[in-house]
Amino acid sequence: MAEQTILIIDDEAAIRDMVSISLEAAGFNCLQAENARDGHALIIDDQPDLVLLDWMMPATSGLELLRRLRRDELTAKQPVIMLTAKTQEDNLVQGLDVGADDYITKPFSPRELIARIKAVLRRKQPEIPEEVVTARDLVFDPISHHVTIDGHTVSIGPTEFRLLGFFINHQDRVYSRDQILDHVWGGNVYMDERTVDVHIRRLRKALAHKDHDQLIQTVRGAGYRFSTRFAEH
Repeated sequence: MAEQTILIIDDEAAIRDMVSISLEAAGFNCLQAENARDGHALIIDDQPDLVLLDWMMPATSGLELLRRLRRDELTAKQPVIMLTAKTQEDNLVQGLDVGADDYITKPFSPRELIARIKAVLRRKQPEIPEEVVTARDLVFDPISHHVTIDGHTVSIGPTEFRLLGFFINHQDRVYSRDQILDHVWGGNVYMDERTVDVHIRRLRKALAHKDHDQLIQTVRGAGYRFSTRFAEH
C-alpha cells in the first residue's frame, strides 16, 4: 500500500516538525505549509490524503481556509482535522459546522493524533441503497443526490445528506449517538458524540419546510429515530 500523505498547515515551525517526525515514524509521508495560502496551493497541487489545519494563524485563519475548501467542488471532500487550542463547545460547533472531519486540542500526544488520523482515513462512505425513498411528501434520491419536500428542493450538506439517507432507510428504530457515528461516519470511535447533535440540528433546519423536521425525533436517554408514525401532523 502506498504511503498516505498528510499536509500539516501551522504557522509554528516547531509544531510542524514535531508532528512531521511522529507521522513519518508511523509510516506517513508529510508535507508542510506555514500559512493558509501556501497550504491551499499544496492541497490543489499534491492532493494530500488528509490535512492537519491549525485554527489560529495570521492573515488567513484555518477556519477561513476550511470554508474555502468546502465551497470548492474540487476540495469539498478533502479530509481535514483541525488543530486548536480552543476547547469551548461553541468553538467545536463552529468548526464542525464549517465542515471539519474532526478536531484535536493542543497540547496533544502524537499517539492520539495518529489514532485520530487513522480513524478519519479509514472511514467508509455509508451504504445508501440506490433507490428513491419517500416519507410523507419527502423524496430522497441517492442517485441524483437530490432531496425534495412537496416538490421543493431541499438545500442540504453532504454530511446531512448521508445522515438523512441512513435515517430514511432505517425508519422507526431508535439509534444511539454511538450507533449513528458508526453507521454514518464509518466507526470513528474518536469522534465526539456532540458531532451527531450538531448535524442533527443542521438536518432538522434543512427539513423545516412543512414541519418535516419533526420526522427526526429525540428519544430522551436513548438517541434519535426517524419516523412518520410518531411525528405530529
